[in-house]
Amino acid sequence: MSEVRITEGSVQVEGCSAPLFFRQSEPVTVAPRLSVLLLHGLRFTSENWLKIGTLEALAKAGCHCVAVDLPYLGRSIKVEGPAPLGQLVPAQFLRSLCESLGLAPVVIISPSLSGSHSLPFLIEHPSMVRAYIPVAPICTEKFTAEQYQSVKVPTLIVYGERDMILGKEVVKNLKNLTNHKVVVIKDAGHPCYLDNPDIWHKELLDFISTL
Repeated sequence: MSEVRITEGSVQVEGCSAPLFFRQSEPVTVAPRLSVLLLHGLRFTSENWLKIGTLEALAKAGCHCVAVDLPYLGRSIKVEGPAPLGQLVPAQFLRSLCESLGLAPVVIISPSLSGSHSLPFLIEHPSMVRAYIPVAPICTEKFTAEQYQSVKVPTLIVYGERDMILGKEVVKNLKNLTNHKVVVIKDAGHPCYLDNPDIWHKELLDFISTL
């Protein structure tokens, strides 16, 4: 396993009133082979990816990872974003973020609330997305089957077996993505990556290794 460096920073993103906080990880001894953007849900922040080891695991797998605190949340709590929480965010938000940090083409990991950010970007700028890993995201119903079918990006759809709120709805909508695989994490709820980090990391790294 390669040595890993984890640092903190901030980045100005189009449509935001102030810079957003982020954490990033990268291998020290080898050049990164993939860029990964980790988003988060309503009750969470980039710190969750640090605590459960996702930032470290991906960096050891040769990835340059950025975990951002979204507007109104975490250490970006005072930052006003381009849309209210829970509403679709213009695709230019993630485009600006990725361009500013040099992440494109990027693997996007998008749980829950962050679906409102990642889905417009995926639909409008699929060429900037290397792979998409939605984890029971919101707003999947906002797009048509035809819009999903136009996207050829490799996709790993993840949800928890006990997620009665979004699990089945997510699969029903996202299965229209042309190139997808579905993973159900057993005995896990909505934040399934927190309920079973070991299985989450195994499935995530197995998928990453195919890219």
